[in-house]
Amino acid sequence: QVQLVESGGGLVQAGGSLRLSCVASGRTFSRNPKGWFRQAPGKEREFIAAIGWSGEDTYYGDSVKGRFTISRDNAKNTVYLQMNSLKPEDTAVYYCAARKSSIVVTTVNYDYWGQGTQVTVSS
Repeated sequence: QVQLVESGGGLVQAGGSLRLSCVASGRTFSRNPKGWFRQAPGKEREFIAAIGWSGEDTYYGDSVKGRFTISRDNAKNTVYLQMNSLKPEDTAVYYCAARKSSIVVTTVNYDYWGQGTQVTVSS
């Protein structure tokens, strides 16, 4: 079993930055793909970013390309999401996720999910 705990969310003004962290514990699959997703009220869960085990292969959703950066520290079992130039439309609950498979995907087909952290961007 894997437990994922996100942190770093909060309230920020438009144009500001936040850094989310996700720490994995239990059977950590430290070398497996990790992803970030978000879900706003009344909307489907949206893919934000994913990263392979080495950290060299990264993927981003169109809405965040050029503004968000995903990274990982396997020694700390932690994945990060640096969010810059935040916009009000980035407001959502952000979730990290982990896959059992070694294949990186940009869909919601992940096996483990965190509880989410709220990000609110004011205009």
